[in-house]
Amino acid sequence: MPHTNVTADARAAATESAPVPAEMRAWRVTALGEPADALSLDRVPVPAPGAGEVLLKVAAVAANFPDVLLCRGEYQVKPELPFTPGIELTGTVVALGPDVSGVAVGDRVVGSKIGVLSEYAVVPASDVWAAPASLSDVEASGLTVAYQTAWFGLHRRASLRSGEWLLVHAAAGGVGLAAVQLGVAAGARVVGVVGSEAKAAVAREAGAEVVLVRGTDDIVAAVKAATAGHGADVVFDPVGGAAFDASTKCVAFEGRIIVVGFAGGTIQALPAGHVLVKNYSVVGLHWGLYPRVRPDLIDDARAELTRLADEGTLRPVVDRVVPFDDAPAALTALAGGSTVGRVVIQVDA
Repeated sequence: MPHTNVTADARAAATESAPVPAEMRAWRVTALGEPADALSLDRVPVPAPGAGEVLLKVAAVAANFPDVLLCRGEYQVKPELPFTPGIELTGTVVALGPDVSGVAVGDRVVGSKIGVLSEYAVVPASDVWAAPASLSDVEASGLTVAYQTAWFGLHRRASLRSGEWLLVHAAAGGVGLAAVQLGVAAGARVVGVVGSEAKAAVAREAGAEVVLVRGTDDIVAAVKAATAGHGADVVFDPVGGAAFDASTKCVAFEGRIIVVGFAGGTIQALPAGHVLVKNYSVVGLHWGLYPRVRPDLIDDARAELTRLADEGTLRPVVDRVVPFDDAPAALTALAGGSTVGRVVIQVDA
């Protein structure tokens, strides 16, 4: 990753610092492929925080599907080899670069940036925020990407209203469960679609009023039946392909389909004529743009997520916790689609 190494001069330049070793272990993609083949556990210098950056001692990293895509070279961001994957974490601030305010050494924070699957990580200070006291390191590690994606999708892009019907695809996955929980918190009536009957219970526990099993239930007919013919006012779709096609057939008048991703492996074509005659909207969501383009909105989302977590309304569901040495197994499990909720890599055991 493009940071300088920790040297005596760099340590002296940091505004404040806690004891930091010269080297660390980091998982790095050395050749593109499936995670088990692509990742190598290497010893590398600990990076030094530059202007506006903080150095974190990493406690836990939540695995995300983009990590799998990064290993394969299929993500929209393509770092130069070798690089460290991992995009969200919980950690403790151990050093500050110049021109950092609002963050102190010793703060327990959550944050997001490509390159955090390591024992230490440098992250822009603007991209970290106080970890909710109500959540453990493992739980909080999955708060930044999934929950902010769901929050911006439902509230900023779809303007979800209380009483509306919300259809969530992959409702037992990390971002899907976040959308279910936030939809319920907003007063929506949630229909969740899951990949197997074994995953249905977790979607129900998260608050989904109706849970459908992909490949078993007729999604279109079931959504129309559940909503008495009204259809889904908002569709949260991180799957794409066939899931999107089904959504276009059961979306309500003036409904909004939020395109979050294509975990199903197929990027659908937009049926513009159908959009016109049924009078619905297809809205894209790339949460990663907001910190750069509309950072003023980020604080609102963070404050609301913290409030919901501290009052017990929001709690990330963790499928399994994997030791740092077994990180490739965590990404392999995620790629296989068998997980429920989050898979978390515990770095600071």
